[in-house]
Amino acid sequence: MPEGDTVFLAGKLLDKALAGKTLLRGEFRHPALATVDLSGRDVLGVGTVGKHLFTRFSGDLTLHSHLRMDGSWEIYRAGAKWRTPAHHARVILATSDVQAVGFRLHDLELVPSAEAPGLVAHLGPDLLDPQWTDEHAARATAALAAEPGRELGEALLDQRIMAGVGNLYKVEICFLLGVSPWTPVSEVDAAKAVALARKLLLANAWRHEQVTTGDPTRGRRTWVYERTRPGCFRCGGRVRVAGQGDGVRRRPTWFCPRCQPGPQPAD
Repeated sequence: MPEGDTVFLAGKLLDKALAGKTLLRGEFRHPALATVDLSGRDVLGVGTVGKHLFTRFSGDLTLHSHLRMDGSWEIYRAGAKWRTPAHHARVILATSDVQAVGFRLHDLELVPSAEAPGLVAHLGPDLLDPQWTDEHAARATAALAAEPGRELGEALLDQRIMAGVGNLYKVEICFLLGVSPWTPVSEVDAAKAVALARKLLLANAWRHEQVTTGDPTRGRRTWVYERTRPGCFRCGGRVRVAGQGDGVRRRPTWFCPRCQPGPQPAD
């Protein structure tokens, strides 16, 4: 599932491409919205909250989309050929000079603009909120610490605590805290975990590649995430991977047994 910074960047690029322009084509290829035509409406702006993306149109309408596991928004010049097969397209928003296409978007809904904030009211503070304050940090810290027995890795993915952390950052935050992802929340500094999460997302918000090590070279961007073969970027030791979470929430979780002491799943 895309991280919050991926959605943030997608929103900024869409806003730059569409905001202030009139749609010549506003087509949906989605069962619930197949009869809707947005052509003629002005695009007022695009914004994000955590992993949720909101496109506002004239006439008091807002499109809410969520990328889930495989969704994406792609931007092309008018008339340009799409890189992704057309049968995956779910939304086409085109102006006189640009076309924005939403591919594999399973979650789409049009709502009155006044109702849009209610769709994300259940989320914790958005780690990339430009209006972030100490109060936001305190809320996220309190929410993270509220379930002291919960596994840290699972808690970090809970968007009700703080919005934006995905599996990559979950893995890397645990590494940088020096603990196993299966460590109880009670054994870590919750405020430090929140601050680290925001720092990592902010550092990557304006680029397509996510870097947690400070080295953008391919193969050197993460400490343990997807490093089963090359090993831990810090110590060079073996990196293990195991599933964490239940059912649809289960995620592959990488960790270095040497650098991250604490509870670990059996081999």
